[in-house]
Amino acid sequence: MNFWQITSKLLEGFESTCLLFILTLVFALPLGLVIAFGSMSRFKPLSWLSRTFVWIIRGTPLMLQLFVVFYVPGMLFKVQLFTGEHARFNAALVAFVINYACYFSEIYRGGIESIPKGQYEAAQVLGMTAKETFFTVVLMQVVKRILAPMSNEVITLVKDTSLARVIAVAEIFFVNEMDFLSRGLVWPMFYIAVFFLIFVGILTLFFRWCEKKLDYYKV
Repeated sequence: MNFWQITSKLLEGFESTCLLFILTLVFALPLGLVIAFGSMSRFKPLSWLSRTFVWIIRGTPLMLQLFVVFYVPGMLFKVQLFTGEHARFNAALVAFVINYACYFSEIYRGGIESIPKGQYEAAQVLGMTAKETFFTVVLMQVVKRILAPMSNEVITLVKDTSLARVIAVAEIFFVNEMDFLSRGLVWPMFYIAVFFLIFVGILTLFFRWCEKKLDYYKV
């Protein structure tokens, strides 16, 4: 196979990598906020349950979680949660969303709790509701504070998508293993690094642009 044929094959795998990355962010970002509010809830059972769930997910490897999501329901309960052509991709997506939602929730929680209580009290004095206080006073300050750790997690997600190959999701590393490594071609594995470097470079520039836009909100 020539260079362009190999590039074309790897791009097919990278398409799955990008799709997994995008869908994980779409679902994990709002879910993380829900979990964060659960962790901060004054209702102790909900707070304890949320924090325990986050502790379990953050304390176990993502690779193990992929196996659990895809194989355990069928092995223990004889129930196939994921069927059809995209079963493995869907299982990987669920595992990634749960995993990253828990990490995002801790970033959200840290950002929200870092806002001085005096700002909430000042908003109450002005007659603002809790909703108005959050969206008008708190939200953009929280975004400013969490942007750096959030960008680190997003970039880590780009690289973690390669773990989906352990349940045979046809992402870029799986395509390389099946089509090239099996034939003794080693160099495409290093060529894959170019795809990730370009992707991460674009994300890095995007987050730097966001930081400049948020410079108005000094913290």
